[in-house]
Amino acid sequence: MPRFSTLLTTALALATFPTLAQNAALNARIAKLAAQEESKVVAWRRDIHEHPELGNQETRTAGIVAAHLKKLGIEVQTGVARTGVVGILRGGKPGPVVALRADMDGLPVTETTGLPFASQVKTTYNNQPVGVMHACGHDTHVAMLLGAAEVLSQVKKDLPGTVKFIFQPAEEGSLPGETGGAKLMVQEGVMTNPKVDAIFGLHINAQTEVGNLRYRATGEMAAADVFSIKVKGKSAHGAYPWLSVDPVVTAAQIILGLQTIISRQTELTRDAAVLTVGMVHGGVRNNIIPEQVELTGTIRTLDKDMQQKLWADVRRVATGIASSAGATAEVEIVNYTPVTYNDPKLTAQMVPTLRAVAGATNVQEQKAVTGAEDFAYFQEKVPGLFVFVGGMPKGKNPADTAPHHTPNFFVDESGLTLGVTTLATLAADYLGAKR
Repeated sequence: MPRFSTLLTTALALATFPTLAQNAALNARIAKLAAQEESKVVAWRRDIHEHPELGNQETRTAGIVAAHLKKLGIEVQTGVARTGVVGILRGGKPGPVVALRADMDGLPVTETTGLPFASQVKTTYNNQPVGVMHACGHDTHVAMLLGAAEVLSQVKKDLPGTVKFIFQPAEEGSLPGETGGAKLMVQEGVMTNPKVDAIFGLHINAQTEVGNLRYRATGEMAAADVFSIKVKGKSAHGAYPWLSVDPVVTAAQIILGLQTIISRQTELTRDAAVLTVGMVHGGVRNNIIPEQVELTGTIRTLDKDMQQKLWADVRRVATGIASSAGATAEVEIVNYTPVTYNDPKLTAQMVPTLRAVAGATNVQEQKAVTGAEDFAYFQEKVPGLFVFVGGMPKGKNPADTAPHHTPNFFVDESGLTLGVTTLATLAADYLGAKR
């Protein structure tokens, strides 16, 4: 039996937004043009994949984007939030402004796919030698948005409004101490001049079969918080631990204590939550008990009340365990990314578009994801919809595919045309519905 939320979404869309059907002829043209762009989109993707760049360093990628947008006659701004590019396409008729966004940065991952266009780029990240790879599909996002820009530029006289193309740097984060990504783009005014009324974005998914689209109204992806715990004790020779207040042992006890926050202190029937310690730093020699150990990790939540509860729990557990050992714990928690929140009304409005583009049976409402996306910063300013597009070969088992952020991450390029069509049609239908 269909979920009530799905039925409600469909009914609301059909009742409130009948004008979407009026765009059928334009949408057919968009689909045809997108299919004609397939080889070009694949070529862009492979070129960008072979030459990945880390966050705030995407100068080559930005150059490709800016050059092509200018070639299409689109107004271009460069150097936005360091390396970002913004294009403005003014339609043939007056109307609202809709934004489409793609992220451009790669990851500090050494590629092992063996693809003929695999990355050979090397760098140093956090003082460690490592490769650079598009291990999350941002290369496909850039290629799909370039394709959508080309398609929409060919039908611009029929667009009642303006399309803003946002090519964003540093979605995966900036180096410590740097502001970047969507947050900096918003701070620099990317949602104004002209003022954006709604925004759409896509993310390729390596565990979703090509031809499929997935979405979730309201909280779709988790807020991501970064916590740091400095456990301070007393140093001593490793042979005489009774002379110390051992921050290593205390830190280990804190790590175990933190795990009980999720397993024993969090009402997971309300919503998912995750707490992970990802880094442990301390000590310089095997027989010296250090004065300090630092723990760093992430908190993921889909609900603001639960987020605040977990923050308080982390502080209570860390300081309490440290105190019981005669040590101290300094806790710092920073919100890195808010919840990726798909506006319910906008989602209801655009679900018929998704179904028209991919086919009704190929559009599914999914469960929430504990990964995070800084697309959320745009959604804090205007209604937004973020959709996942399939990138897994047909017939493959998701369990047999490499996850995102891993050296073998793979995308089936036959799914890119659907992404191009989806982006362009979302823009055209939104503008058409606002006439």
